[in-house]
Amino acid sequence: MELRHLRYFVAVASHGSFNRAAVILNITQPPLSRQVRDLEEHLGVPLLVRGNNSVKLTEAGELFYEEAREVLARADDAVRRVRGETGKEILRVGYAPSMTTGIMSAALARFQAAVPGVRIELADLSSREINELAAEGRLDLVVTPGVSVAKGIPGFQFTELRRLALVLVLSERHPLAKLKRIPVARMHQLPLVGLAKDNFPEYVPTVRGMFKPFGVSLRFISLVNDGICTLFEELEANNAAAIFAEGISGMMPRTVVMRPFAPKLPGAPVLIGLPALRPKPHAETFARLLIEEARTR
Repeated sequence: MELRHLRYFVAVASHGSFNRAAVILNITQPPLSRQVRDLEEHLGVPLLVRGNNSVKLTEAGELFYEEAREVLARADDAVRRVRGETGKEILRVGYAPSMTTGIMSAALARFQAAVPGVRIELADLSSREINELAAEGRLDLVVTPGVSVAKGIPGFQFTELRRLALVLVLSERHPLAKLKRIPVARMHQLPLVGLAKDNFPEYVPTVRGMFKPFGVSLRFISLVNDGICTLFEELEANNAAAIFAEGISGMMPRTVVMRPFAPKLPGAPVLIGLPALRPKPHAETFARLLIEEARTR
């Protein structure tokens, strides 16, 4: 058993999904699944109960998960000591990449040039995960998609980072893909896929609210908990469409296109939050840089 087996297992268990863990780890799902299977065979007990789009820990998995996290933490500490990074401050940032498209890399570069002694740990998280980790004091800065998510994070103070236009994301084979703009009226009862409330509780109410003033009723044929990658698979399998903020463009596969709406819908707010009491000064600096980058776009 090697450390990578533990790291892969912890990633899958933490995110409740092989798809989401694969994205975080930057590997494909089949080898990730094989590594976890190898770990279970080595231990002689099942660690996960596998579902269609999610996984849950078995009783043995719950016990092993805590032990594995401690082992990995000790290993990471040892690496930092060897590299002389023991005293290096770490800022923990929870965010959704589609919310920071075009600004995150520039803000990171500016921050690292100004404060080389501080390391930023970026965590691609669902809305639910951001709420939970922030409430536990395990995040120093968060970027959230909208007011309803922010309300679920007590003790954080929020500022609007930017507004992103809503777009329709669809397979290039979809009949509406030939249009340059999607008339809002065409959305009435159009088959849609979206994000499920377990991990993204704000998604369906927010998009329904955007179309309600136009008398448009949205019809979701599938809701996924795993996140964007699984949603793209569902979208193409069902030749359906999905509604997202325009920041999704950098994450789309080549077989998927996006189209703006006509008339243009109100922008979806993206908020940036810091602990209301005693935020880390460097977290405030990074928040300021993100806001400055957003204003130049």
